[in-house]
Amino acid sequence: MDTLLLILGFVCMVIGILGSFIPVLPALSASWVGLLLLYLTKAVENNYWVLGITFVLMIVITVLDYVIPAKGTKKFGGSSYGIWGTNIGLIVGILAPIPFGIIIGPFVGALIGELMYDSKNHQRALKAATGSLLGFLASSFVNFLFCIIYFGIFLTIVWQNRILLF
Repeated sequence: MDTLLLILGFVCMVIGILGSFIPVLPALSASWVGLLLLYLTKAVENNYWVLGITFVLMIVITVLDYVIPAKGTKKFGGSSYGIWGTNIGLIVGILAPIPFGIIIGPFVGALIGELMYDSKNHQRALKAATGSLLGFLASSFVNFLFCIIYFGIFLTIVWQNRILLF
């Protein structure tokens, strides 16, 4: 059973890292489940501090994944129309069966929202949409970084308990 949990945990870690780039896959939450599966083995002693801290970080970063693109829009001079457009575009981008929809959606949403607010100022709309794109890229980078950190924790724990696991 320990071997199965170890393999499933490793698969969750890989899914988490891939999910940083492929939005259909869960990113940090899959990595956290991988850590949880590792701690469910009989070979690894439970460490509720590690699980608790990584869980809280996972929740905070998951929420920030939806907030950062909107904040990027606002930082680059976008209005509330652009922020709403970013959020709507993010949802449409996730659901749309187009390649890179998660990247294109917030950008186009912010652009449309800003053009609805002021249809004559194309430069401002493009600047706000660029802020949305940069916000999305920043949140993806943070997600990837923490997935790598969780994977490092996973590998460290496996290495420390290798005799009992293998």
